[in-house]
Amino acid sequence: MTAAAFAVRSGGSRQLAGTGALLRFNLRRDRVVIPAWVAVTGLMVLSLPGSLKSVYSTPAERADIARQMLTNSSLRATYGPVFSDSLGGLTAWRIGGYAAILAGIMSLVVVVRHTRDEEESGRQELVSSAMVGRRAPLTAALSTAFVANAVLALLIAGGLAGQGAAGALALGLGIGGVGMVFATLAAIVAQFTDSGRLAKGLTGGLVGVAFVLRAIGDSTTNNGSSPWTWLSPIGWLENLRPFAAERWWVLGLFAAAAVLQGLVAYELAGRRDVGMSFLAARPGPAHGRLGTAGALAWRLQRGSVLGWSLGFCAAGVAFGGITNGAADLVGDNAKTREIIERMGGQSGIEDAFLATMVGMFGMLAALYAVSSVLRLHNEETSGRAEPILANAVGRLRWAAGHLTIAFAGAALIMLLSGPGLTLGYGAEPGPILAAGLVQVPAIWTLGALAVLLHGISPSLSPASWAAAGLALLLGWIGPALNLPQEVLDISPFGHLPKLPGGEMDWAPVTILTAIATALVTAGLTALRRRDLTT
Repeated sequence: MTAAAFAVRSGGSRQLAGTGALLRFNLRRDRVVIPAWVAVTGLMVLSLPGSLKSVYSTPAERADIARQMLTNSSLRATYGPVFSDSLGGLTAWRIGGYAAILAGIMSLVVVVRHTRDEEESGRQELVSSAMVGRRAPLTAALSTAFVANAVLALLIAGGLAGQGAAGALALGLGIGGVGMVFATLAAIVAQFTDSGRLAKGLTGGLVGVAFVLRAIGDSTTNNGSSPWTWLSPIGWLENLRPFAAERWWVLGLFAAAAVLQGLVAYELAGRRDVGMSFLAARPGPAHGRLGTAGALAWRLQRGSVLGWSLGFCAAGVAFGGITNGAADLVGDNAKTREIIERMGGQSGIEDAFLATMVGMFGMLAALYAVSSVLRLHNEETSGRAEPILANAVGRLRWAAGHLTIAFAGAALIMLLSGPGLTLGYGAEPGPILAAGLVQVPAIWTLGALAVLLHGISPSLSPASWAAAGLALLLGWIGPALNLPQEVLDISPFGHLPKLPGGEMDWAPVTILTAIATALVTAGLTALRRRDLTT
């Protein structure tokens, strides 16, 4: 059932007036973000068969890694069980769950952007004053998410068809199905919150819960049969079993969940006024504590800092726990060892694996830094910055409050990932904490690039996500594709020393810090000289 069918069930065609125009407008607004997100996610999936073939070149090697997953509960919790030792089956095992997470995040961002964000900014009220049906905005938002997930599913199905048409179609539909489940879930959450940022954070937290449920289930069983696994949409994708005697009936779970959640979202949307929410915002204290621009920035971003910090600490425990199984994963495979050592250094397989995990945390922390810096963009374009700047608050003070949260928060979440890795692995905390802090200058460099682009023009801000995504892509699959070091060095993370285990080199750390400082200075100078955009 499509998003339009939901609305027809809820009140007839008049409720849908203007849906087509809003859908075209949404797609036009997201003409950069959605294609970039789909391309990055699709490329991650499509590049994996070639990488796996170079690592596990013979059927015997692929069968051996599949057998190892049956006995290693830590690695099953991270990636899930293996149901087929074919290249397609190993691709679904290695990347399917993570691609589904990216599809879910893309979908929730799209839906909240075109529903709660629009209401929060006041634009939805203006649009609704025209010939637009009551449920047209929600229908257009869900339709936008459906288009994005459909394109992603087709890209994956077409790109992996050479590994088996049925398996490729199952994997593509499964990943798209996970995206639509979280799209409709975000539509429900958006009815209860008065803030788009809170709606994204809550739904993103539910994505994390889905991953944890799947991980708990797979750590206890090696065939995906745990009830915990079946409670998670990511677990449904696993039990769809692409490239391994596909269970097509599992697709019905995605359809049923999306339909039921969509109906709930439409029912809730019809019971409230535009701009309102079912959970009203709490009144502030009688005597405010937001006397400075920095205090206001902290109030706006403290939930994000807390969420990322807890997430990194928990992820550190999980990945630290599988470090002892890294040697089992590598085995006698020289190519796998070469890839891990290229990512994490040549100081021993466990130290190299830890360095690889710390590097991945750093690249993910760069996404936080960019998101936090671009809070400036949201505040400016929504018009909320103008009343603040109309008082005795200069642009630099206003921007400095948000940038302090962005750059200090990035250092904090990297620092907190260290205790998690230490607890999971059982190592001395000092080297791991140092390894996390070494990533900070590269994170700051990407955050500083976001400052520069926003300072020049808010319209350039989305390019910050492209830069952070490119760094993540190069760090994640670049070594597996055997890309030249010159290409890997496009990312600031390619210049950092490989810690723990490697030798500390202060030169790239110092240079990256200087570059970040210069970019922030240039960005603030440009921001001070241009007009505000609303």
